[in-house]
Amino acid sequence: MSWLRRVATVALVSLLALALLWLALRLAGLDATRALAALWDGSFGNGYALTSATLVRATPLILTGLAVAIAFRAGVWNIGAEGQLLVGAATAAAVGLLATPLLGAFAAAAALAAGALAGAAWAWIAAYLRNRFGVLEVISTIMLNFVALYAVGYLVRGPLQEPMHIYPQSVPLPEPARLPRMIEGSRLHWGFALALLAAPAAWWVLRYTAAGFRVRAVGQNPSAARVAGMVDVRRTTMRVFLASGALAGLAGAIELTGVTFALYENVSPGYGYTAIAVALLAGLDPLGVLATGVFFGALEAGALAMQREAAVPSVVVNVVEALLVLLILAAARWRGGSAALARLAGGASGSAGGNGAAGPTATERAGGGAAGSTGAALGGPVSAASAEAAG
Repeated sequence: MSWLRRVATVALVSLLALALLWLALRLAGLDATRALAALWDGSFGNGYALTSATLVRATPLILTGLAVAIAFRAGVWNIGAEGQLLVGAATAAAVGLLATPLLGAFAAAAALAAGALAGAAWAWIAAYLRNRFGVLEVISTIMLNFVALYAVGYLVRGPLQEPMHIYPQSVPLPEPARLPRMIEGSRLHWGFALALLAAPAAWWVLRYTAAGFRVRAVGQNPSAARVAGMVDVRRTTMRVFLASGALAGLAGAIELTGVTFALYENVSPGYGYTAIAVALLAGLDPLGVLATGVFFGALEAGALAMQREAAVPSVVVNVVEALLVLLILAAARWRGGSAALARLAGGASGSAGGNGAAGPTATERAGGGAAGSTGAALGGPVSAASAEAAG
């Protein structure tokens, strides 16, 4: 029943956002009906639009959406998926260009693995700053996004620039370093299949494993998790950071090896930021991210058709995305929602509580109320077996 209610909420919020967009276009004197029809045609109007536009754009959104969802579920406000994606793409480009003569047919797999590792390493910086010095990850991850952006700019004008030094981009990847197509005659690549596998895998880990229990416990109440569940909050948040960064880095590697085939400055149109809306609209549920990732992919694919056929600027889609985030946060604030969403709606200051840089508070040392809090948050008392698994 809760799943059906969540689906109904997401559908209602999406329809409300589109209705507000229609109204705004009408008030601006534009043909709103034609614009929305063009948006539909450009995203779901035919098989080619679906496979070569919507699903191609949905692939990085699903993976970065998973990265954000997993982090937020643990109370880790990773706003750095964009930077992790860029670092993953840059690393994949370097590996794809340099390792293809050595690895041959395995070059694409090596580029994907290197991109995931690079994204995890980039996220580790923010995790270390949080655990060692108490630096809020909201600040550090945003700053690291800019560092990654300018690092890519340096690479495409320096070490990785094409030999003629005319364009700020790398040499195109050789064929063995590119992902093959899933469907002949379309742009859909096998990276989409990886995204389809990653979502249920993340859902299963969060729901049925001890590691997932630790993530959920820390996200619900880090103080109670530390006392009643014997969870190492610092270690859990570090692992969440690494997993989140790896998924975002993998998204960048897939985008480079499956879509652009070369590294350049605007290799990402902001997938890492849109991923926040994708995760929030899904209620931080990995399976829901599949649907919302496709939905946002359709919005971005249809926006280009809307601009081309109805003369409506494609940036209005950004307005829809912003409305969706505000409506979801308002709904979470009103209904209570998940602990992570409620904390996000109430302000990111809650991340300081789960920082783990300081010692236990008086409340944590008391432990009595904390144990009950964890039990209520996770659906019942924390049993000895659960506590042992959490440790």
